Amino acid sequence: MVFQLVFTLYMLLFGVNHIGKLDNLGDVAAVTVINEYGLEVIEYKDNSLQILLYGVLTLFFCLGFLYTWYVNVKQNWVAQNLITKGAKPKNAAEDIRSLADEQYHKTLLALPLGGILVFTVIPLFFMMLVAFTNYDYTHLPPSKLFTWVGMDNFKSLLGVQVADGKFAFTFGEILVWTLIWAFFATFTNYFLGILVAMLINKKGIKFKKVFRTLLIFTIAVPQFVSLLLISKMLADDGAINGILSQIGVIKENIKWLTDPMLARISVILVNIWLGIPYTMLIATGILINIPADLYESARIDGAGGIKRFTKITMPYMLFVTGPYLLTTFVGNINNFNVIYLLTGGAPKTTDFTGGAGYTDLLITWLYKLTLTDNDYKMAAVIGIMTFVVVAGISLVVYNLSPSVKNEESFQ
Repeated sequence: MVFQLVFTLYMLLFGVNHIGKLDNLGDVAAVTVINEYGLEVIEYKDNSLQILLYGVLTLFFCLGFLYTWYVNVKQNWVAQNLITKGAKPKNAAEDIRSLADEQYHKTLLALPLGGILVFTVIPLFFMMLVAFTNYDYTHLPPSKLFTWVGMDNFKSLLGVQVADGKFAFTFGEILVWTLIWAFFATFTNYFLGILVAMLINKKGIKFKKVFRTLLIFTIAVPQFVSLLLISKMLADDGAINGILSQIGVIKENIKWLTDPMLARISVILVNIWLGIPYTMLIATGILINIPADLYESARIDGAGGIKRFTKITMPYMLFVTGPYLLTTFVGNINNFNVIYLLTGGAPKTTDFTGGAGYTDLLITWLYKLTLTDNDYKMAAVIGIMTFVVVAGISLVVYNLSPSVKNEESFQ
């Protein structure tokens, strides 16, 4: 009853106005009027951004009201069945007390679920709707309105509209580089981290704690500090070129971050330096827990080091770290820090649009489109396409991983 009263007042005073304008996202943005002093001033009317935002909130409020109505009807049906059977249903006070007893799990979950709805689900839904508008720097509220354009933005991104072929070309190139980057950034760190862990844990190796401590230094130092320092060292006139020139190794500066191919190789190598310690720590804990009897039995059967690695170590590692490997791959697709702090997406090129460079990932390109070009509509489209790519890869790889396929047989 309380929610019905609140919902009615909300819709009458606030919600109906914004729901009614969702079809065109406003009629008039601003008009010039004469104030009481005889001066021309701008009076703002409709704001497309506010109409869309409050319209989305109103839609979710309506869904919440419908769900509450459904639960209310269902509970009345349960109460009626109890009365028919001669049992006494709970009253309001008993229902409230149950939230601290048998229904306490609902009380605990209410706040986190509410936070997910408000700070994750609603913003995602809002971003998806922006992808179907022409919201950019030429349609920037509050002085201008934007409106619905249907699938035009997706057609531009996918090259269906010939006039926007450059945008489709840029998206294709950056998508391919993003997948290449994610593949190498994930698997080089993974296998090299395992190799380092095996070398350190090998019997007869001394100063194991020293080696682990030295590798962990890259984790102890904040990543943005390391990346900014390395970007200065790899500059054309940076310390690395200076040292190589002084010892006579090079005569001309190596364009570590300004040559397209070298820049891409450089970011992968720097990421290896940053990422190996994490994998080394994880692999160390797993390797210690592999039963030594397996290796001893393999030695007795005549299996060499490579055979033991491929038949014992790697299957065990892949089974345990399969989900971690997948999340790392997805994280590298959206790895904003390494690319933006190291190169900023450079080197730039006129072949790409939206301020994109050769080392830009989809996530850094989206950032530039949003903050630099104010092209919110295409940034929203790229966000959706990134989600489609990541979700598709995640579902396929997860279902093919040993952690899912071979769980029972492995155990």
